[in-house]
Amino acid sequence: MELLDCRLEIGDLDAFVADLGEIDDRNGVTIQAFDARYVADRRHLERAVEFADRAIERGENVARDRAVEILLYAAGRRQIDRALEMGVGEGETRAVVLVDDDGNGDADEAAALDAVERLEAFEGRASTLETRDTETLCEFFEIPAAERAATDASLSALVRERVALLEVKK
Repeated sequence: MELLDCRLEIGDLDAFVADLGEIDDRNGVTIQAFDARYVADRRHLERAVEFADRAIERGENVARDRAVEILLYAAGRRQIDRALEMGVGEGETRAVVLVDDDGNGDADEAAALDAVERLEAFEGRASTLETRDTETLCEFFEIPAAERAATDASLSALVRERVALLEVKK
């Protein structure tokens, strides 16, 4: 799994998603773009990929598309419309673009990353995961202050717990 921390300026979301689809088809990868405010850290997305792949292997996936299944797990939600809040939207966005081998043995993650960087929407690399939006993460993942006060676990660990709990809620 590769992550591209960047800034995007998306004028037409449907066209941007179609462009990502073409890149992933051409390179044998899965690509998902996230609004960086909703990503706790790299491990958060690694766990989402692990759980999504396990659900697909077991035939328990909700989405037909692997990228959407990864989004569902990353968001800790089974409803696609609620999980989409974690994705990118039109306008300027601090983003994290996930590129992962789709498991068919023909992946070229490096070429896919290069292609993403050549998209019109790509504004440049940025350290989006280094600054965490604690308030947004707590609100989106429903982590109350009382829970944070009652544990010495990091916010990232609590977010990953929400990802893992999605398995239990199914």
